[in-house]
Amino acid sequence: MPALRNGRLAPALLLLMAANLLWAGQGVAVKLLAGGLGSLATALLPLHAITIVGVGLLCMQPDFKVKFGTAWKLRHEFFLAGICGQLTAQVGMTLGISWSTASNGAILSLLIPIFGALIAVSLLHERLSLLRIGTLLLGLAGVFLLSPLRSTPGHSTRAHEFAGNFLIVAGCLGSAFYNVYSKRLLHLFSDLETLFFSYLSTTAFSLPVLFALEPNCLGRLTHLTIVQWVAFDYLALFFYGLSMLLFFRALGQVDAVIASASLYLTPLFGVALACSILGERLASRTLLGSVIVLLATLALFRFDYAY
Repeated sequence: MPALRNGRLAPALLLLMAANLLWAGQGVAVKLLAGGLGSLATALLPLHAITIVGVGLLCMQPDFKVKFGTAWKLRHEFFLAGICGQLTAQVGMTLGISWSTASNGAILSLLIPIFGALIAVSLLHERLSLLRIGTLLLGLAGVFLLSPLRSTPGHSTRAHEFAGNFLIVAGCLGSAFYNVYSKRLLHLFSDLETLFFSYLSTTAFSLPVLFALEPNCLGRLTHLTIVQWVAFDYLALFFYGLSMLLFFRALGQVDAVIASASLYLTPLFGVALACSILGERLASRTLLGSVIVLLATLALFRFDYAY
């Protein structure tokens, strides 16, 4: 029996590691697309592309008419999950990383579990413990350390990075909201249906906004370099698509606690990729901030997940 359990656990852990590695590549892909597409197009066009693919897959299912009808009845819930969750998450993270650094994006994503715990208090009526309050304040202290506040000759650049860090935090808040709120839809839809229906609502709302703010975004696609096309395809197929498939496959084999614990691999992979591919380096102040955020998140996971 233990051998059978270990035989199932090892492949699941490999799937989870692969999913987190794919998620960690977001910051690098966003940086590689800089200059080729506007920040908003970088955040939304890959999402729109995978939405078309995902909805096409849903249409191939024999009961797709029933599922689409049920989703339409719950369109307000999907729009709330898509706009307040996915749209806020992707626009905040992409704009923030483009103004800040991929390393900061990876480190600050450690705040997602903390925000998720607090959002669950109001949506799922869980208690607001001293631990949750303490880890949130500790995590925010790490955010301030990550953001340089002193006036220097490069003050405008530092202020830009400071704003970028808080956009990343807003993206983390949107991601946490999406993770918690989507649980209310999973009793009627599978994980993939919930994912792609929320993608569809996000696309329906954001497509007109994208064309209004960046009307030449489709034309700029023709001028992308090969490296930038690879980054675009990575975001669409691997970040929004394959990574989720790997995560859901693993989730069917292991406990949700194990799958949730794997999310802490994403920032570690993200920092490693940013340093190795983009040549980014962590200053001592940034390193201290990352350690504080990491400790806050690990404290929440270690002492609160069992609750």
